[in-house]
Amino acid sequence: MRRTKAYEVAAAMLMSVSLLKRRIRDSVDDAALTSPELRVLSRLDRAGPATTADLARQEQITPQAMGTTVALLEKRGFVARSPDPRHGRRMLLAPTREGEEALRSGSSAIADRFTDALLAAFDDDEIEVLRAAAPLIERWAERM
Repeated sequence: MRRTKAYEVAAAMLMSVSLLKRRIRDSVDDAALTSPELRVLSRLDRAGPATTADLARQEQITPQAMGTTVALLEKRGFVARSPDPRHGRRMLLAPTREGEEALRSGSSAIADRFTDALLAAFDDDEIEVLRAAAPLIERWAERM
């Protein structure tokens, strides 16, 4: 019974998240951060400096794929490398001021659209349910 309910929730969430992802992708212009770039900058902003390998592990992708994303962020001036004071050969990545500004402007544009959609389609109680569910969805995503 528990597995059946979990499967039903997983299937419904997959459909919902897929639609949400498509809507986000369709609403972002070419100058905006890509989804992988946004995730990396957001992770660095929230958790602090990290290596490319650390980021790859957290995102569950290959170091090579993460290296490509990091290289694009470096080329745009959004991240900078610095030596790890605890480990001489490792380099830590951190957002630059430009990266922080890009993160805020990109995130706020999407957050503004989300806010408008929430206010148009949901009452206060429903918005509270979604607020309470957000950390659960994030924890679920990190376990996948």
